[in-house]
Amino acid sequence: MTRAFRVSTFRAFALAALVLATSLAAGPVRAQEPDLIFRKSTVWKFLTPDDKLATYGIDDPVVDGVACHYTVPEKGGVKGMLGVAEEVSDISIACRQIGPITFKSKFDQGDIVYRESRSLIFKKMQIVRGCDAKRNVLVYLVYSDRLIEGSPKNSTSTVPVMPWGATNEAPKCGDYLK
Repeated sequence: MTRAFRVSTFRAFALAALVLATSLAAGPVRAQEPDLIFRKSTVWKFLTPDDKLATYGIDDPVVDGVACHYTVPEKGGVKGMLGVAEEVSDISIACRQIGPITFKSKFDQGDIVYRESRSLIFKKMQIVRGCDAKRNVLVYLVYSDRLIEGSPKNSTSTVPVMPWGATNEAPKCGDYLK
């Protein structure tokens, strides 16, 4: 065996190990399946599925009373039909208070709320949460990243923590930061 062959084989095994570790680490975060709200066709394809925009809803697993809706493009065509198309990184998000806000536990800035794969191996979408303690506002960021070269596309939504119903007090998100 030549040295170049050994090096390329080692790199291939290292990349495979990294991909496996990344996919195993991503598993537990997707405990909650998002609710499909609707899909809208954007590009007509002959004899194969159309390209679409799909809007999903998800509840924050740590903060009761907050729901987020995000829209992602879904590729059609043969690759989309077979599930091997790499989805683009254009994702939008809107989060709102839908009831009294209560915190189930403490959280870190940038904790993952939801994560899903956007390609066969290398790209994933993540929704993360933070707290602007000065303004008592929850901040949600959705972005997609790619193992090899990254992706700068992102969208942000904020939820002011407000009293709900007859109560005049709202919890302070800063009190729940780790």
